[in-house]
Amino acid sequence: MEENDLNLKMTSLMSAAYQGDSDVQEISLRPRKLSEFQGQAKIKSNLQVFISAARERGEALDHTFLIGPPGLGKTTLASIIANEMGSDIKMTSAPALDKPKDLAGILTNVTENSIFFIDEIHRLKPALEEMLYIAMEDYEIDWVIGQGPSARTMRVPIPRFTLVGATTKAGMVSSPLLSRFGISCRLEFYSDSELSDIIRRSADILGVKVQPEAVLLLARCSRGTPRIANRILRRIRDFAEIYGEGVITTSIVRSSIDKLGVDLNGLEEQDRNILRTIIEYYDGGPVGAETLSISVGEAVESLEDFYEPYLIQKGYLKRTPRGRVVTQKAYELLGIKDTRANAGQGLLF
Repeated sequence: MEENDLNLKMTSLMSAAYQGDSDVQEISLRPRKLSEFQGQAKIKSNLQVFISAARERGEALDHTFLIGPPGLGKTTLASIIANEMGSDIKMTSAPALDKPKDLAGILTNVTENSIFFIDEIHRLKPALEEMLYIAMEDYEIDWVIGQGPSARTMRVPIPRFTLVGATTKAGMVSSPLLSRFGISCRLEFYSDSELSDIIRRSADILGVKVQPEAVLLLARCSRGTPRIANRILRRIRDFAEIYGEGVITTSIVRSSIDKLGVDLNGLEEQDRNILRTIIEYYDGGPVGAETLSISVGEAVESLEDFYEPYLIQKGYLKRTPRGRVVTQKAYELLGIKDTRANAGQGLLF
C-alpha cells in the first residue's frame, strides 16, 4: 500500500460517516436492547415508556424521528425499537428510493406493527413524501391505475406500521413530513464517561484487554461518537498486538493515536487545517462555508456535518450570521498569537 493510500485510510478512520470493511465487525458491537444502549439517558427513558405503553395496548409505536450527527446510534436505536417491540424491521435509505413504486413495494409488504426505517430521510423526493403522508396517517397508499384520460387512483390499505426516520439535517426535512412524527429524539454527542462505558463493553465483546487509564484516553480522542470509539479501539488493538503484548496501555494509546494523526482532543490534521486556514487566510474569520470548503479542499457537506459540529462543541469555532469565526482557544491550540483588535474581549457581531 502506498503512503498516500495509507494516510487516506487513517484519515477516513475518524469519519463517522466512513463505510468500510470494519462496519461488518461494528454490527456485532451494536446493542440489541435499550438496557444495553449506553448514553442518551433521557431518550432511553422516554422510549422505554412509549414502547411499553404501545405493547400493552397491542398497537404500533407512534412514528419516530431520530436527529443527530453521524455515528451516534440512530440506526442502532431503530433496531432496538424493533427488538423491544418484538416486530420485524425493514431498513432502507432515502437515496435508494427512486420512484413511488419502490416505496409502494416496501409499504405493501410490511407486517402489522412492524418497523420501517428510512435513513437520511431529508433526501426523500417530494413525490415519495406525498405517498408517505397518507401511509403514515391513514395506513393507505394511493396507486394510479392506467394512463392518460382513463387513469384512476385507487387507495390500497396497508398494515399499521411505525416509520422511524433518521436524519443528520433536520432543517432540510419538510414541515408537513416532520409534523407527522409523534416521537422526536435528538441525539447529542457522548461524554467521555459514556464513551468509556461503550469502549469497555466493546472490548469485552472483542476479547481485548484495556487498562482503565487507557479507556479514558480512548474516550477523549473519539470525538464524542461511539462509531469512532469502536473503530479506534479496533485499530489500537492492532498496534497493541504488534508493538505490545496484546494489552492496550496508555503508552500504546498515546503512540498509536499519534501514528493515526489524532490528538487527545479527538482532533485530526484536517480539523487543525481548517482552524489554521481561517486564522492565516481570513484573519480569524468570518468566512463562509463554501469559501472555507474550497480553501481546505473539503466538500461543504463533509465540513458542515462532520468537522464543524465537533469544533463548535469543543469551543474552537463559532458560527455567526457573517460566517465561521475561530475562538481564542483555537489560537492557543495551534500556538498562534491572537493579534485581533478585540482579542480577549469577545467578538462582537
